[in-house]
Amino acid sequence: MSAGPEDVTGDAVPATRRDAGRALPGLLRRSLRLGVGLLIGAVTATVELTYLLGLGSILLVLRVPAGSRRAGADRIVERIETGARELAEVERWRLATFLGSENAADYTGRRAVRYLALRWAVGGLGGFVLAIFGWGVLSGGVWIWEAVRGESTPLTFVAQLVLGLVGLFLVVQGASGVIALDRRLARRFLGPSGREVLERRITELATSRAGVVAAVDAERRRIERDLHDGVQQRLVALGMLVGRARRTTDPTKAAELLRQAHEESGRVLDDLREVAWRVYPTALDNLGLADALARVAEHAGLPVRVDYRLTGRPARAVETAAYFVVSEAVTNAAKHARAGRVDVEVAVRDDRLVVTVVDDGVGGADPAGVGLSGLARRVAALDGRFRVASPAGGPTTVVAELPCG
Repeated sequence: MSAGPEDVTGDAVPATRRDAGRALPGLLRRSLRLGVGLLIGAVTATVELTYLLGLGSILLVLRVPAGSRRAGADRIVERIETGARELAEVERWRLATFLGSENAADYTGRRAVRYLALRWAVGGLGGFVLAIFGWGVLSGGVWIWEAVRGESTPLTFVAQLVLGLVGLFLVVQGASGVIALDRRLARRFLGPSGREVLERRITELATSRAGVVAAVDAERRRIERDLHDGVQQRLVALGMLVGRARRTTDPTKAAELLRQAHEESGRVLDDLREVAWRVYPTALDNLGLADALARVAEHAGLPVRVDYRLTGRPARAVETAAYFVVSEAVTNAAKHARAGRVDVEVAVRDDRLVVTVVDDGVGGADPAGVGLSGLARRVAALDGRFRVASPAGGPTTVVAELPCG
């Protein structure tokens, strides 16, 4: 399954331009964040190298066979490992904040010392790459100034431009390599242990299982409520009309009652179809997710723009979850958010199906509410991620990321 610019409303070109307009500032922010992460890493590398040199001196002293020194060796080693953990925690914060790499906190002090023994070299390499970049920026400024003042020939300027572009390419590749090495080193020494991985997975499975049970129970209650408040009431009215038609002796009145009963039976069938559609829309099986979302947009009661960017069909479970995310989010926007417009985007990013629903309503949606929490459980059951951002005054953004496999 791949992503392609297919818009249900036929507005693919403006959407593409809008995405391109958003991509450039996002790329600049990401590059700046990574650069700051490298810079902080270079500074912490200096601190770590200083710490390790001091640590080496202390360990050299501890190797001297003096009884008084050996008596406190264990305590000194413990303090050394504690200091190493504190420095490693700084690195964990830097990696998570600037380089987007999360690592576990159950590593030992000895592993932290080993990590720092290699980490300072990686940080120094990152500082060297940044120094080259700074030198290139200064040199480029000088070249441009010389060209403006007419002190550089066109041929020289072109040569300097080509040299600058090559240097920029090498700096970008070098920075990418340092970042990848930094992340890999942290995963090797600070990554979660096998036990923690298993514990996390068990917790996730237990939570998702409980969520599935709760979601099924909530769905049963909703179906019962729809049948009781809608279909059952209409069936009672239909029975009363038929009963009155049987008891009357006036043919004209009987014909009128039967006409009303016939109309009421049609409304009962419509309600049953709506209940069945909310349980599981048959259009998903027959036509696919795009047509099912188009039907949601038609019956929403407010303008809904669906930007559908899939060229293939995802797995049935993923397709169903994506449908219910959009359906519930659009329903909430129409009923509770007093929204005037809803934008829906379905696309594939990084091998995950991403569903984004944004409305311009008053905001204040509660992620712990029955509807949104049910969606979160449905998404979690597929090992997906679900986020809701709804500040007071709006807008409300609902994002669901589902695995494509």
